[in-house]
Parts: sequence; structure tokens; C-alpha cells
Amino acid sequence: MPRALIIVDVQNDFCPGGSLATSRGAEVAGEISEYLLTHRAAYSAVVTTQDWHVDPGEHFSADPDYSTSWPEHCVAGTEGAALHEDLDVDGVDAGFRKGAHDAGYSGFEGLLVPEEAVVAGDHEPGQVVEDTLNVSLDDWLQEQGVDAVDVVGIATEHCVRATALDGVDAGYETRVLLDLTAPVAQDAAEEAVEEMEAAGVEVSDSASVGR
Repeated sequence: MPRALIIVDVQNDFCPGGSLATSRGAEVAGEISEYLLTHRAAYSAVVTTQDWHVDPGEHFSADPDYSTSWPEHCVAGTEGAALHEDLDVDGVDAGFRKGAHDAGYSGFEGLLVPEEAVVAGDHEPGQVVEDTLNVSLDDWLQEQGVDAVDVVGIATEHCVRATALDGVDAGYETRVLLDLTAPVAQDAAEEAVEEMEAAGVEVSDSASVGR
């Protein structure tokens, strides 16, 4: 069964030192890279997603509730929006950017980044880069013949959760490798796991892949 790995939002702003950091963000970046060293052959495709906010409206707030509104983060063209340096992108086939003008929680809302653009988000400081192609993640995966996905990345209870739920809704056999995700809050992550499992997502760990 052709399977893709979706690496969700392993970006500087979601890692220690970023504007909306998770405690394990950088650690997970490195662990995903290590995982790919031994498991890349298990996947027909590997993709990244990135929050790439231009004007996401009420998603940004000076007085955030950390549920529907958040501090400014992953602004298009900033270092905070770039993929973390500990995430090795050599084996990545495509990148998808989401949330230019909305919250953009799910990777399935993302649009393909042109090949000539640097997936890691390298650009001149202050330059707003909004070049994307009108190819959705779902469209791209179907073109590759993929019918199953593994989801990893940041944050467990937000964008990982939304991506996994949309994967099931789109008809993919969907698995979350929980040890390769970083939560904001452990209690909320546990609730998200229950929700994902109830929706048909398999929640597993990276050690089970290839058994």
C-alpha cells in the first residue's frame, strides 16, 4: 500500500525560542530526521507542511485565548516560518504552505510550493513569499498513488490532529506516530488522541513501523 509521511509544521516559531514554542519541538525535529534515516524506504512520498500566515484575521490576537486565537507566529517571509534546522529535508519530495488568510490548521489545506522555492523558507529578511501552486495536498498525494499516510510533527492537539482527521475524511488510511509529535499541553494532547482514534485514526509509535 503506497504510504506518505506528512511532516506537519516543524517550524522555528513552534520550537524553543519561537513565538509559540512547544517544549519538544526541536527534539521532535531531530527525531523525525533520525527516523527518516532508517525508514525513508517505507514511504512512497515525504512531504512537509508549513503555517505561512500573511493576514490570517482573528487567528492572530494581542490578547489570545490559545484556543481560537494565538500570538503572531509563522508570518510568511520570516525566520519563524522556516522549517527548523534540525529537520533534514534531503528526503522531502514536496512542501505545502497553508493559512495565508485563515487559521490553516490542517495540512490538507496546504498548497504546493513551487520546486524553485526553497522548502525550508530561505529568503531575504522581511520578504513576504506567497508563491504557491494551486495544487492541494490531497491532489498531489492522489497523483502519487498514495492511499495511506503517517502524520508527525507539531502540535499534537492542533495541526497534527486536524491533518489526521482530514486524512481520514479524505479516504486515506491514517496513522499518527505519537512519539514523533510535540504537544502544547499534555492533557489536551491526550484528548486529541481519543478524538482521533474515535474518528478512525490509528495512533501508534515509530517503533511499530515496518514490523
